[in-house]
Amino acid sequence: MKRFQYLCLIFITTVFSCSQKPTENITKNDSEKVKAEQYITVLGIAQDAGFPQINCEKKCCNAYYKGEESKKFVSCLGLVDKASNQKWLFDATPDIIAQTQILKKEHIDNDKIIDGIFLTHAHIGHYTGLIYLGKEALGSKDIPIYAMPNMRSFLESNGPWSQLVTLNNINLKTLKNDSVIALNNSLKVIPILVPHREEYSETVGYIIKGKQKSALFIPDIDKWERWDRNIIEEVKKVDYAFLDASFFRDGELERDMSKIPHPFTTETTTLFENETFETKNKIHFIHFNHTNPAIKENHHLKDSLQKLGFKFAKEGDNFGL
Repeated sequence: MKRFQYLCLIFITTVFSCSQKPTENITKNDSEKVKAEQYITVLGIAQDAGFPQINCEKKCCNAYYKGEESKKFVSCLGLVDKASNQKWLFDATPDIIAQTQILKKEHIDNDKIIDGIFLTHAHIGHYTGLIYLGKEALGSKDIPIYAMPNMRSFLESNGPWSQLVTLNNINLKTLKNDSVIALNNSLKVIPILVPHREEYSETVGYIIKGKQKSALFIPDIDKWERWDRNIIEEVKKVDYAFLDASFFRDGELERDMSKIPHPFTTETTTLFENETFETKNKIHFIHFNHTNPAIKENHHLKDSLQKLGFKFAKEGDNFGL
């Protein structure tokens, strides 16, 4: 009997120890959040339409309705500077209500909804959250909105966004490609143009530079080979690279995917296959379509790529700058 109890104890201890591995990652991230004066926090990882996606009856979204997967917010980064008591958003998503609340409750409550928002482009997941700053909702006052010239013109010339401007809910700040915006003495942001469908505006990614580290954020781009920069070299220049991973591979959708170009995750990993583990380890895939298996908490395809060094952004992850 004692031998049986002893074996049971070993089994339970082993299972419990294995189950603690994810917690170790959480503890590390939380620790970094507390120690770093400046850091990036991941507030969303999904493509524009979120997860689950509207009217989706596929296996991917049914996993959410069955309780097998959690809701995923739309791709968004928060930038926090505890020294200056400030916080910013990179993109105003349809999930801005929850995302600003997370920043307030878990990071900084400085009596402001946000100190500024950097927009990448005029596709629904990246700017439509601005509407909650209007008079029907928050009725905010002069929130700085950083936008490229065409993006600014789009907001000024089209309702309901133009009302935000006329009522001074937002204060538009015009960006220039490859120029430096100094948020304070030790925190800088640089917009960089990237090729992407320009129905309403140009598209930019961002370089975010802190006291010690830097990050690259490109949630949307057509294909790496269409860019006038070398993505491998750009990744090597920074400490973290949050890169477009809308689709895992070709054939993922039941339509011509060449008409909605994005770098497949498999294309990006192939591009970096001969680079060092250290370089691969800088990449954090983000902006997953609901059909992308990498949006799931656990999937064997993610596991295989993580063993090679690549990473996948998770909501709540924090990265010291």
